Amino acid sequence: MNNLKELKDRFPILGEIGEGKEVVWINPDRVSFAESGKDCELKKEDIADAEARLKRFAPFIMRCFPETKDRGGLIESALTEIPAMKELLNVKYDSGLKGRLLLKQDSHLAIAGSVKARGGIYEVLKHTEDLVFEQGMLSMEDDYARLAEPEFRKFFEQYTVQVGSTGNLGMSIGIMSAAIGYRVIVHMSADAKQWKKDLLRSRGVTVLEYESDYSGAVKNGRRLSDEDPKSYFVDDENSRNLFLGYAVAANRLIGQLTEQGIAVDEDHPLFVYLPCGVGGAPGGISFGLKHVFGDHVHCFFVEPVQAPCMLTGMVTRLHGDISVQDIGLTGRTDADGLAVGRPSGFVGKLIAPMLSGECTVRDARLYDYMRDLLESEDIFLEPSACAAFQGVAKWGKSEEIRTYLKENGLTDKMKDAVHIAWATGGSLVPEEVREAYQNTYPEE
Repeated sequence: MNNLKELKDRFPILGEIGEGKEVVWINPDRVSFAESGKDCELKKEDIADAEARLKRFAPFIMRCFPETKDRGGLIESALTEIPAMKELLNVKYDSGLKGRLLLKQDSHLAIAGSVKARGGIYEVLKHTEDLVFEQGMLSMEDDYARLAEPEFRKFFEQYTVQVGSTGNLGMSIGIMSAAIGYRVIVHMSADAKQWKKDLLRSRGVTVLEYESDYSGAVKNGRRLSDEDPKSYFVDDENSRNLFLGYAVAANRLIGQLTEQGIAVDEDHPLFVYLPCGVGGAPGGISFGLKHVFGDHVHCFFVEPVQAPCMLTGMVTRLHGDISVQDIGLTGRTDADGLAVGRPSGFVGKLIAPMLSGECTVRDARLYDYMRDLLESEDIFLEPSACAAFQGVAKWGKSEEIRTYLKENGLTDKMKDAVHIAWATGGSLVPEEVREAYQNTYPEE
């Protein structure tokens, strides 16, 4: 890593980040989508391929998870307008938010109850398809519901799927892999919540616990998987399949916006706020959104003040070659899904020319936003998912955002803007844990 003093001299905001302060950062490397998408290693066709694969698996998903029947076996979440939360944010936090505020409820996605149900489940399905195609057991024209039959399950039992996780990715990989018939091992870092480990074990998943952070769990998981030729490791830091599974969300958003009479164009800009850990889910979703809406969508990541790994990598342009510990932070946060010290270099480099900016949030605010949403809209999210509201709450107070709007000719268009807070998890949280969250007030 470069000399820290030299980095702080070159990037003054790094000093504030390293002190654990809440910051707003506008990305100086963002360019037009026409330019950023030109030399990108992944294309629109890759997203379409992922979407087609999920449709092929829909009959199998419906058979194994009947709760998906109402959507025809597609794992999708509601887009809900939350006007009472908008009013509360404007009054309580002086947000000054204009336009409409909506919640994308990936917190309530079927099967895994989090945004990880998108990428995680997709990666397992892609691996499954590769295996059966390789053995000539299935073709693209067959009914994929057959995969639930005993002969297939017996075939999958000889294979293992492994993943390193702070929680939600482990649940999506674990639940789907176990349903297919794989042996599953989830390597969980010290940040993972106990109830997530318990849920996985109840589904027959082996959970290995580590005292180290997320990166340590991933390293151990990858090593153990590499020792077994019949083991497949889901690499959250570098997986193109995970990334494309997340990206599929964007195409589906088009119809949801149309249903609510919402246009996204030059006069109706779209702002999206995404909680960020290692970067795969928010990066994939943003990548998909840029392919659908181009320069009319503005994506912002939100990270905890002690674990802003993607922000640190973006600011310094070192991406995966720098960690939050390198700049004096602990990496510890109550937002377990965001407790990552080192970002995905793959995601950081790919999304750098597309991302509008980032902001950071203290743990105490996560719990405040959680209670605010529950009070105003009667919707529960786990604390890490509430990071999205920091982007909204900062709207009226941030000089950086005002400058961004002015420089991009957006100031006079904000009354017609649409804001989406992307909710990343919460529906599977046990009732007793919800109550404990509601009575948690971390020290500032």
